[in-house]
Amino acid sequence: MYDTNLVDFYSRVASFEKAQAEGYGHEAPGTLGRSITYGRRKARRRVRVMPFVFVALAAIGLKGAILHSVGSAVYDARVAALSAGEGFDRLGGWLMQVDPVTAYVADKIGEAVVAIKS
Repeated sequence: MYDTNLVDFYSRVASFEKAQAEGYGHEAPGTLGRSITYGRRKARRRVRVMPFVFVALAAIGLKGAILHSVGSAVYDARVAALSAGEGFDRLGGWLMQVDPVTAYVADKIGEAVVAIKS
């Protein structure tokens, strides 16, 4: 007896088996399958921004804390001494300059210390 549905079913099963033999089978996320072995598709690397933002915020916070603790005159003298040096001392002097953000952070730290003491 000839059944068209049965012929259609077996043709689809044959196409699935052929695709699976060629490496196009289903792979669950997180498993090692044939696409890992044969490298059909390379994953794109994403640039992570958050570590850079965290380092920048930590550096600004550290500069602000140092500026608040030693005072503006002493801080400027130390930065001037660094800038007069050679090699990496100049780079350190340039990085440790008082910028508006560092001055703002130092002022806010001072306000917080005054608020805690009173």
